[in-house]
Amino acid sequence: MKSMNKIIIKSLALLALVITSCNESTFLDEQNPNALTEANFWKTETHFNSALTTVYGALQNRGVSGSELVQEFVLGDIAGTQPWYRPAPFRNLTYNNAQNHVTNKWEELYLGVFRANTILTQLERVEEDTLNDEAKAKIEGEVRFLRAFFYFQIVHTYGGAMIHDGVAQTLAELNQPLSSTAEVNTQIIIPDLEFAMNNLPESWEADQVGRATWGAATSMLGKVYLYDQQWDKAATLFKEVIDSGIYDLTRNIEDNFTHFNEFNEESIFEVNFSFDLVPGAGGAFKDDTTTGVIGSEATAISNEIGTLNHGAFNTVLTSYSLHELLVHDEVDPNNPINDGNLESRRMNYTIAPRNGEGDYYLEPFAESPAAWGGGISAFVKKHSNWYHMETEPLMGRSGINFRHIRYADILLMYAEAIINDSGDFMTAIQYIDMVRSRAGVYTLQQYMDMNGGQFPAFHVSPQVNGGNLTFVDPNAQTVMEHIRKVERKIELCFEGHRYKDLVRWGIVKEVFDELRADEVWREENLDVSGEGQAPLFISGFVRPDFVLSADNYQSEQHDYFPIPTGEALNNPNINN
Repeated sequence: MKSMNKIIIKSLALLALVITSCNESTFLDEQNPNALTEANFWKTETHFNSALTTVYGALQNRGVSGSELVQEFVLGDIAGTQPWYRPAPFRNLTYNNAQNHVTNKWEELYLGVFRANTILTQLERVEEDTLNDEAKAKIEGEVRFLRAFFYFQIVHTYGGAMIHDGVAQTLAELNQPLSSTAEVNTQIIIPDLEFAMNNLPESWEADQVGRATWGAATSMLGKVYLYDQQWDKAATLFKEVIDSGIYDLTRNIEDNFTHFNEFNEESIFEVNFSFDLVPGAGGAFKDDTTTGVIGSEATAISNEIGTLNHGAFNTVLTSYSLHELLVHDEVDPNNPINDGNLESRRMNYTIAPRNGEGDYYLEPFAESPAAWGGGISAFVKKHSNWYHMETEPLMGRSGINFRHIRYADILLMYAEAIINDSGDFMTAIQYIDMVRSRAGVYTLQQYMDMNGGQFPAFHVSPQVNGGNLTFVDPNAQTVMEHIRKVERKIELCFEGHRYKDLVRWGIVKEVFDELRADEVWREENLDVSGEGQAPLFISGFVRPDFVLSADNYQSEQHDYFPIPTGEALNNPNINN
């Protein structure tokens, strides 16, 4: 449903005026009785809900759910880029604290925190006849969930955060020191999510879909504990979500990557975008402008990823590693989800390889005028409008929602938590196989049944290692490695999780070195790895995605973004 977007458009300018009035000193002795001010705004439930929609609006910013995330897509092992494209400093780990994305994301996340704190401050003052207890608790639950979401993004992007639990009134209150992730969890994120869990509904009416729910808060809290390696607490919360019966995997995986069937049974928390409001907007405006641009970021991210010959830029390119994993995402012909397809549906809706099955921008792959060359083996499909070029909405527009939490992620995080908590890898395999079965590919259990109890270590490149899959015995270590280097990488690529996953597992250097070694092999064996050669059909030359990042990576420097230069210069309590 796109109705919340219409509410956001009306509310953005409204709250902007109120917030401005809160921050301005007196410049006229005579007050305009019709002006929106702090004194006359927070008087009705409608006022609070209008303010609340602008906190949701902050989710639509470019660095949170929009086009600037392409800079982070290339950080890990799922993507590369060309040296002349703007994500190149992030692929090569040569970015610095003045880089636009580093600075803008910090500002956008704290904009969300500020808006949330503005409402929480007013909720402390509100009179009972303005909001009854139930309405107040729901609004506070939504606001605190959103504040926790923003803070989670801050600490796992920048390695810490300035704690603001209210609206700063003085420069001293504004200039807070950098607190550790543990401190932010204890003081803000965990209490906020616990409150949200206890006060948010399991679902909303159809015209309110997209608002935070019990499931979103519970899932986020489980993720907080997972990142903190409190495996038992994480497993317990994920199991509550699984056992609730509220969520399920969609039968068709594509329902998670297009504008059709949004807010479906797999959706736990997603950010709403629209084709229809300000159609064709290019994404240059943030949500807090008076123009109320809604949906432009879906168009902008689509144009960053879509194919060059159809008006976009291809700044994110599929890594050879991800491409090869998807090639070996082997279709189970007896799975009823499949209908004669030879490539997994997960592959069909994730990447566009040169010899791909089906259409790309409504043309067969062999006839598509995609700009093959420059070391490209496949384009990215997620977030792009490749499937509706000539239909309404037109090629130049997109309204695809950004999914931050979906049920497949919960199943895989639960599998990870129980392996680390108890070593129960066989139960973990059951939950991994739910995701694999929906993708229409052979499950790990099927591989074990067919191969003397072993399953493939798909992350070991078959092309580089003699042309055959490497098989391993199932145990806690091998199943965990499968989660880390195969299942989460394939299922959740380009959804904002990958680099954070590699960092929390402490395997960034290991992965970069492995993939650089694969690149070197391909460079030295172009006769079997280059253009015209299966399985990747690399065009032109082997793209050296990891030649610089493998050498440049330093954990203390690159696991998290540096604090932006403006904050470091202006805040005497920040030591960057």
